[in-house]
Amino acid sequence: MIPEDKLDDLFKTLQHDFDVEEPNAHHEDRFLAKLKHQNTVKQPTAIKNSYSFIKPIMEVAATVILLLTLTFAFQTEDNPTDLASVSPEMAKTQSFFNATIAQELKELEKENAPEVQPLIQDALKQLNILETDYNNLKQDLNKSGHDKRVIYAMIANFQNRIEILETVLETIDTVKQLKNISNENKNTI
Repeated sequence: MIPEDKLDDLFKTLQHDFDVEEPNAHHEDRFLAKLKHQNTVKQPTAIKNSYSFIKPIMEVAATVILLLTLTFAFQTEDNPTDLASVSPEMAKTQSFFNATIAQELKELEKENAPEVQPLIQDALKQLNILETDYNNLKQDLNKSGHDKRVIYAMIANFQNRIEILETVLETIDTVKQLKNISNENKNTI
């Protein structure tokens, strides 16, 4: 709290800064006349009625537009972009990788020998991990605005999946060959 003597000193120092001018004569009368004139001027009723009819329609239309905008905004966030959304060349690249992976998986499904089932199961687990990583990369791509590092990581992810499938198929072929050699040796002995 400020002591009274300091407050008095403050007002004394600021005394010349206050606006103490008196308004012109009849200022209050002119002000009141303007207020009275403003209240007596009314808009024509036809215009007023049309505005009162349009206003609720405009409010409803604005609400509908807002809801539609929010709906579409949330739908695009839920659908992350993928490699094909970057460019036509990337769409071709993604299509190639998907076709190659599908072909390798078909070959893997044909294998039913019990001695290779652990290899197949392990490969499928690794593919699931890479698929989860790819889904995370799709979200990163959407957030980053098609950052080249994310695109390269997505391509590397596809390449890793193909490499896993090729390695497993080669290993299965090796196991089959060893099994055939073992069977031939048993038959000749």
